[in-house]
Amino acid sequence: MMLAVFMETPEKELEAMSIKEMIREHPQIGADYTEELGEAVKHAMYCAAICNSCADACSAEEKGMEKCIRLCMDCSDICTATYRTASRRTSGNVPVLKSMLQTCIDACEACEAECAKHDHAHCKRCAQMCRECADDCRKALETMQAHA
Repeated sequence: MMLAVFMETPEKELEAMSIKEMIREHPQIGADYTEELGEAVKHAMYCAAICNSCADACSAEEKGMEKCIRLCMDCSDICTATYRTASRRTSGNVPVLKSMLQTCIDACEACEAECAKHDHAHCKRCAQMCRECADDCRKALETMQAHA
C-alpha cells in the first residue's frame, strides 16, 4: 500500500496569507485602493524587515557604517508606518496616505543610495528591496493621483 503525503508549497501558503487579499476583503475598501497600492503595502512590509536586518548586520561590520545604520533604521520605521497607514481602509485619509507614500519613496531612495556604496551582501539586498519598494510606492501614488 502506498501512502501519499501532500504538503502545501510555500507559494500556496503565501497566497493564503496575502496582505493584498486581506485588504481586498475589507468591507470599506474604498475607491482609493488599487492593485498598485496593495503591492506597495506588501513591499513596504518586506522593506521594513530587510532594512531592520541590514541595520543590525551593519552594526556587526567594521567601523564607518553609522550613516548606513541610521538610514536603514529610518527607512524601516517609515516603511512600517507606510504599510500600516495604507492597509487601514476605514474612513480613508487619502492626503495622509499620499504623504506617507512620498515619504517612503524618499526614505527608500536615501537608504538605497547609501547601501549601494557598500560591498556587503546584506547591503546589496537592502538596496534592491529599497529600489523595489520605492518603485511600488511611486506607482501607487501615481495611480491614486490618476483616480483623484
